[in-house]
Amino acid sequence: MARVMRIALYQPEIAGNVGAILRLAACFAVPVDIIMPTGFAFSDARLKRAAMDYGASADVTRHANFAAFDAERRAQGRRLLLMSAHASERLPDVAFHADDVLLMGSESAGVPETVRDMADIRIRIPMAAGFRSLNIAVSTGIAVAEALRQTGKFPQ
Repeated sequence: MARVMRIALYQPEIAGNVGAILRLAACFAVPVDIIMPTGFAFSDARLKRAAMDYGASADVTRHANFAAFDAERRAQGRRLLLMSAHASERLPDVAFHADDVLLMGSESAGVPETVRDMADIRIRIPMAAGFRSLNIAVSTGIAVAEALRQTGKFPQ
């Protein structure tokens, strides 16, 4: 069976954002890794409202912490691509692999330096001058769409 791209969320804080990402993941058949802890309970109504009825269709794996997630990723031989407003690599300049893991940091803090340094590639989405960042769900959608486009993996 062919390995597919994955989205990883590092200690997400906002249930509505995770719900929107789970809906995106279900629609594009991209599994999601959630690196604990989260800033909300998975029973949160905001998570369910944002995911709508798509949440149950999302392939979600929760990891106790980054070390557990990273051990599994390394064992599978997958690249870790960190999305960051502070990265130097531009999204359109990156050559994606079909089994990459796209890591999104927490909404308020991103990822710690130790996690950032483990990334194989650090990527930013270019924006107009004067703007610092996009919403995490929007950023995830843009990054996943570009990666799927490049690798020919959009669902039919």
